[in-house]
Amino acid sequence: MSFNLDNIIRENVKGLSPYSSARDEYVSDGSTMVFLDANENPFENGVNRYPDPQQRGLKAILAEQKGIKEENILLGNGSDEVLDLLFRAFCEPKQDNVITLPPTYGMYKVLSSINLVENREVLLTDDFQPNVSEIKKAIDEHTKLLFICSPNNPTGNSFSTNSIEELLNSFNGLVVIDEAYIDFSSEESWTSKLNDYPNLIITQTLSKAYGMAGIRLGICIASAEIIAVVNKIKPPYNVNQLTQEKATTRVLDINSVKNEVNEILAERAKLEEALTTVSFVEKIYPTNANFILAKVDDATLRYNQLLAKGVVVRNRTTQPLCENTLRFTVGSAVENKTLTEALKMI
Repeated sequence: MSFNLDNIIRENVKGLSPYSSARDEYVSDGSTMVFLDANENPFENGVNRYPDPQQRGLKAILAEQKGIKEENILLGNGSDEVLDLLFRAFCEPKQDNVITLPPTYGMYKVLSSINLVENREVLLTDDFQPNVSEIKKAIDEHTKLLFICSPNNPTGNSFSTNSIEELLNSFNGLVVIDEAYIDFSSEESWTSKLNDYPNLIITQTLSKAYGMAGIRLGICIASAEIIAVVNKIKPPYNVNQLTQEKATTRVLDINSVKNEVNEILAERAKLEEALTTVSFVEKIYPTNANFILAKVDDATLRYNQLLAKGVVVRNRTTQPLCENTLRFTVGSAVENKTLTEALKMI
């Protein structure tokens, strides 16, 4: 492979002069500054000033925890904004294409449609692993992004390291590994191999293990060169002040996060065991995430029966390779008990 980032950046992005916000033009802690540059309301209420457009304080903490540099991080309004920025930075509408591996996270397909970029779908194998030979066949000179969700949603399993490495080594575009569920996995994050692959992008989130779904904070980890390109097109204040403050408090409380993850993993094991006793559950798939995919006799029927009992799960039966499957998020001990009792009553 001979990866050259310059070959895959959109031409209009190469020559783009990014918007320079007032807060981009200097670096200061603000303690001795008089802010008369951004047309803000001067009366202090905690949020009357624009937030740091580069989220420097939060990035510094994340960089230290993940063993990377701040220049390797871009933060977004949820992972969905990060993914959309990748489309807009690297994919020419009506010309380029991306590859996704169904069954997988549905926003990849939605974003490809929004950005007028062809989405080439290559189904996973029957054991929910990337079909490397078929993926290679789908790649052409206009393929810019390959999306790999590992642990995968909705299947829950992690993908083979060897398969991902083969794709990283053979693909001249960007390999985007979505690690939304990595904190629940026994597998190591691909951030440890960031320096080995110039075409590697990793996305993570505070919505799952960190319990911060309500603040919408997504993380993009890549080479400094890739981050610099995406930074050119991101909105100047895409992560608001309240999100930055709440996220900073949470990521510093790493012991609480670890304790919650451990409790979720313990509850996952209990829920897996409980599902084996449900008469209409035919198969429970291995999982490295905070959910369990199970095959049942009639997914739509069972979904509606659970809904009638006040329990909302996800019916995945319309997804490729997922006929008659339900996805159960691992909840609290009380929530899981409610689910288990409801399953045994229907």
